[in-house]
Amino acid sequence: MLLQIDTIALAEEAIIEAAEPVQETTSMNLWEMAQYGGWIMIILAVLLAVACYIFIARLVVIKQATREDKSFMDRIRDYIHDGKIDSALNLCKQTDTPSAHMVEKGITRIGRPMQDVQVAVENVGNLEVGRLEKGLVIMATIAGGAPMLGFLGTVIGMVQTFYNMAQTSGGIIEMSALSTGMYQAMVTTIGGLIVGILAMFAYNYLVARIDRVVRLLESRTMEFMDLLNEPA
Repeated sequence: MLLQIDTIALAEEAIIEAAEPVQETTSMNLWEMAQYGGWIMIILAVLLAVACYIFIARLVVIKQATREDKSFMDRIRDYIHDGKIDSALNLCKQTDTPSAHMVEKGITRIGRPMQDVQVAVENVGNLEVGRLEKGLVIMATIAGGAPMLGFLGTVIGMVQTFYNMAQTSGGIIEMSALSTGMYQAMVTTIGGLIVGILAMFAYNYLVARIDRVVRLLESRTMEFMDLLNEPA
């Protein structure tokens, strides 16, 4: 008899547990998370858009700077040795690359002391490198400033949360309200870190590409100066 009662009780408990609703866990996507960040997230979105624009624009310019005909210097050498200075200048204008601009400047200084020619070529090279680096300061500022803005949003959110706690009677607040305020505050930190990390990687990539162009310009400068020193 006792065994039957225990069996019935266990069956009732199983039925009750099966009837209890199961709490479903919900996930939050990035868009919903960004909406909790407030006005700081708008600033971070603008900074991300600026960083993307600078990255794409510089990437296009750098790609154009590295596009060069491999026979360019050979043709310049032939024109100079044959005394066809105008043809060499026209070739430089048609090529329209940083190295061609440097060679063009050097050709216009033919006949002057070699030191003057080299200085003129290097000055043009510095101007071309400065044109390639346009906007990189802004990119570096975004990489360093975006995480700081995220931390600022977190601090502001935490201050607001504890201020709301102080305004309640006796300073008592429900844990659900406290946790909501805390994760809303932490959203800006996540956004700032994402923007800062992307900007930092983009900046370092552009710097590496520009360094490659600088080495190319230095190689073209030495090649052009050696060309002028060759016997006719």
